[in-house]
Amino acid sequence: MTPLQFNDLLISFTSEFLPLWNDKGSGAHTAVGLWRPSTASDALSPFFSLGDTAVGHYRNINHNKVVAVVSEANKVNGTALRAPLDYQLVWQDEGTGALGNASIWRPMPPPGYVAMGLVYGVDYDKPSLHAVRCVREDLVMTAQVGELIWDDKGSGSANDLSAWSITPADASAGEIYLAPGTFIGTDSYTKPSLAAYSLRLALTASISDLPPPPAPTGHESPSLDDSTPTTQVCELPWFCVKDPELTAIEQFQSSPTYRLERIDRHLCVGFGCNTEAASQPFMWTATKGEMGGNARALTTNTSIDLRNPWPVSERAFELSFSAHLGRDFTHTQRSAKGWSHASPLEIITYVPPKKAVAAFLLHSDYRLLRQDGSQVSSTVSYTNGDHVFMSESPADEAPPPEEAPHAEPELEVTSHDLIDDALAPQLIERGL
Repeated sequence: MTPLQFNDLLISFTSEFLPLWNDKGSGAHTAVGLWRPSTASDALSPFFSLGDTAVGHYRNINHNKVVAVVSEANKVNGTALRAPLDYQLVWQDEGTGALGNASIWRPMPPPGYVAMGLVYGVDYDKPSLHAVRCVREDLVMTAQVGELIWDDKGSGSANDLSAWSITPADASAGEIYLAPGTFIGTDSYTKPSLAAYSLRLALTASISDLPPPPAPTGHESPSLDDSTPTTQVCELPWFCVKDPELTAIEQFQSSPTYRLERIDRHLCVGFGCNTEAASQPFMWTATKGEMGGNARALTTNTSIDLRNPWPVSERAFELSFSAHLGRDFTHTQRSAKGWSHASPLEIITYVPPKKAVAAFLLHSDYRLLRQDGSQVSSTVSYTNGDHVFMSESPADEAPPPEEAPHAEPELEVTSHDLIDDALAPQLIERGL
C-alpha cells in the first residue's frame, strides 16, 4: 500500500510479527505475549517500529493483527525520526519461573522527540538502539492511557508491572490521531499518569469552487440537469472505516483507502418571472438540512460521523484512533443543526422588471467508496441553507422596462451570501 504522509513522516502498516516472549510458567493470573513488528519485506525495508506489541493471550498474531510502522519522507536529511539515546529498565521477570527470561525497557528520546512504546530485551540485556525509533514532537499528539493489557500479579516477580494500551484524544476538525499499536507500562497496578502519544494525520479535502448556477431561459425554471456538478474528495485510511462486508485484515489488504465523495450541485428552490414594468417581490419556501436519515445509517454501518469525531467506541476497530472530518467538507461550521432534521427556509427577493430570476441552494450527496469503486452504505443527501445563490435571465432576453422601477424598501441581507446584490434575497428560517 502507498504510505500515509504527515509533513515529513511516512506511516505504513504491517501484519507480520516476530515472537519475543510470553509468560507461560510464570504463575501470573493472566496471559501475555510480546511481539515485534516485522519490516523485513522489501516494501517496508526503510520503516521502523515505534515499540513492541503486547497482547493478552498466547495465540499467534501474524496476519491477525495490524500495527503502524514509520519512515522518513526525506531519506537523506530527514529529521522526523531519531534512535533513542539509551533505555531505562521498567521490569524484568526474575523470580517468576517463566520459561524464558525477559526484560522490558523504556526508550530515552533525544531532546525534541518522544518515545511511543516499550521495548523487549533478550534475557536482561538492553535492546539495540536500532530496535525502535522516536518521533519528533510536532508529528504527534498527547494521548491517554487506555485499557489494561496485562499485569504480573501472581508471577512472583521481585518488582511489579502493569502494561496498558494507548487511547488517542478526540481529534480536531480535519485530523486523525492514531495509536500505533504499542504499549506503555509502569511498576504498579494502578492506572498510571504516564506520558502517552498518538501519531497525527491530516484528514482534509481540497474544495473546488462550484460553477455559477444556471441562468433562467425565457419563462422556464432551470432543472437539476442544468446545474454542473463538482466532486470533492476526502481520502480515508482503512482503519477509520468499519466496513460491514470486510474484516480489518481484508480492508488493510484489499481497500487500504476509502474515498468519501461529496458531489455538489446547485438546487433550484425558487423561480420568478416578472412581466411587469416595475420590480416585484417573490417569496419561496425551500427545505434545508439532511434528507432521508441516511447520515445516521452511515454512522451505524461504518462509524463515520459527518458532524463529530469518531469512533464512539474503539473496540470495533483494529487500531485505536480518533478522526474528525474538516468542517469545510461537511458543512458543519454554520450548519450543525441542519444535520439533525430538515427544516423550512423562506426566501424573499425583488425581481427586476421584465426579468426572470432563479434562487438556488447548495445540495451535496455523500458517497463512501471502496478502492474497487463499490459503495459502502447509502448515499447521504444534504441541502445547505446558509447561502442563497441567485441567477438572472440574460440581458439580451429581456426587453427594456417601460417605466422606471419604483423604489423598494431596503432589505437587510448578508452581501457575501449572494451572487448579485441587486437580487438580494431575505431569508426567513422557520422552526418546525
